[in-house]
Amino acid sequence: MNILPVTEMIAVFVFGLSGALVASRAQMDIVGFLFFSCLTGVGGGTFRDLVLGQTPVFWVHEPGYLFVASTAAVIGFFLAPMLESRYRWLIWFDAAALSVAVPLGVGIALKLSDSWSIALLMGVATGTFGGLIRDVIANEVPLLLVKGEMYASAAFGGALLYPLTLHFGLGETVALPAAALGTFLLRAGSLVFGWHLPAYKARPPAE
Repeated sequence: MNILPVTEMIAVFVFGLSGALVASRAQMDIVGFLFFSCLTGVGGGTFRDLVLGQTPVFWVHEPGYLFVASTAAVIGFFLAPMLESRYRWLIWFDAAALSVAVPLGVGIALKLSDSWSIALLMGVATGTFGGLIRDVIANEVPLLLVKGEMYASAAFGGALLYPLTLHFGLGETVALPAAALGTFLLRAGSLVFGWHLPAYKARPPAE
């Protein structure tokens, strides 16, 4: 059984929910919710498919993905007013979606290329690009650029577990959840415990 299409559906839905929460913070109407949910839900996968030369992109080939994202938009439209802190829910929905989308991107790239470096890059891109577009268009600080948080680095760390798991003889059914769990734990650790990698600190110029 190929679990990648199911994983893609989950990623589109959860990212769609995060897009709906961004739309709620901007106090948009239902059309705005649909736009942000679909944009966020398919954004990362669209970028991945275009880079890998997979055209038409996945949601054009199978429009059911847009239905999944639209369902997330409708749910978000009615759910958002009940949430006490939409931003807190947003970052956790985004973390969950990141953990699903990263191994998905790696898995799809490995089916098309033998290059680990390309697979890792596509994993990070699939997990981060949709949210990046969402935040830029909504005029919010992209979560990717929030200082002191592991985001792209969490995506990379989780993505790395996928080919490593395969290298040690374990199959895709183990590699995908291992990478998903690794991504989520790194991102959650950043949110809860403040985990982060050392940041660049500029030094004064030499005299």
